[in-house]
Amino acid sequence: MFRLLIVLLTLLLPLEAFALTAEEVIKKSQAAFFYSGKDFKARVLMKLISKGGQERIRELTMLRKNYGEVGGNQKYFIYFFQPADVKDMTFMVYKYPAKDDDRWLFVPAINMVRRIAAQDKRSSFVGSDFTYEDVSGRDIEDDTHEIKEASSQLPVASEKRDCYVIKSTPKAGDVDYSYKISWIDKANFLPLKEEYYDKKGELYKVFSADEIKDIKGFPTVIKRTMKNLQSGHQTEVTFIKADYNIGLEDALFSERFLKQPPKKWID
Repeated sequence: MFRLLIVLLTLLLPLEAFALTAEEVIKKSQAAFFYSGKDFKARVLMKLISKGGQERIRELTMLRKNYGEVGGNQKYFIYFFQPADVKDMTFMVYKYPAKDDDRWLFVPAINMVRRIAAQDKRSSFVGSDFTYEDVSGRDIEDDTHEIKEASSQLPVASEKRDCYVIKSTPKAGDVDYSYKISWIDKANFLPLKEEYYDKKGELYKVFSADEIKDIKGFPTVIKRTMKNLQSGHQTEVTFIKADYNIGLEDALFSERFLKQPPKKWID
């Protein structure tokens, strides 16, 4: 009888009672976009396209390993193959929830490991339209989040996807935008589109998820674009190969391997 009463009361509750909050949507999106699997490896082609259409190509391998639960600590390792001016350059991130991440960049031309200061997290990542922070994600607690639309249709490739529309506003003024609008897929919680608005409230940068593929059961954005509407420059990123749960070793994520990355993991 008690169970029946609970079921009846549940049916009488409005749908809004079961709706996710903006923070819950963002947490699920972070989990889907940055935390899938225990670890991850991708061979990446990065295409930098100028306003006039000139292209520069960067090729790299990106490695990522999770530590603890989803939303917890992570480590990233990136190795560059080309072009010549970045060949053998490496980048490493120790990502922590609710505090500044640690980031290092090894520059082979001067044989030096450089620590990237916390205030540089919004700087351009190796000349692209993505920032250092875009690579490993932004802490959820750094912004306030609100649902602008509980359901919105967004065309992606040849189909329309049902999305949450979330507005995220930085709590501090140390970033290059005043707020961001995100379209997050209701089915898999991947961010399909993000609009960044500058300090004057004008749209200046747009992220789009251009192609999604299922890899070992994990929906994965294998092609993405970041466009700077003010400069006319854009960056296209494509995962040529990608894989999850490959057994990355902890020792890889160290200063030692920044200078001499093991071929076992970067090839």
